[in-house]
Amino acid sequence: QVQLVESGGGLVQAGGSLRLSCVFSGFHWSIYTIGWYRQTPGKQREWVASITAGGTADYAGSLRRRFTISRDMAKKTVFLQMNSLKPEDTAIYFCTTNNNWGQGTQVTVSS
Repeated sequence: QVQLVESGGGLVQAGGSLRLSCVFSGFHWSIYTIGWYRQTPGKQREWVASITAGGTADYAGSLRRRFTISRDMAKKTVFLQMNSLKPEDTAIYFCTTNNNWGQGTQVTVSS
């Protein structure tokens, strides 16, 4: 059974940083791409970044200048380092793989 558990969200001032974690289980990291998405009320879930089984990272648009996705294979954890946060980054952040989703972690950036 695939499980993904996000953590690391919180309240931060604009310009600050957060590192989100996604601990996964029930599958081997070498099989699937793992991604981060975010969602705000009334909007569709938006892709943020992903990392392939081979370790290739990709990002949505300009987020690549501020966000970094990485993984610790031994800890079965994928990270999303978010720097220079802006109020528009406020959202619930989810990790996902193979159509499985975690419960999300709330990120709030105050101006």
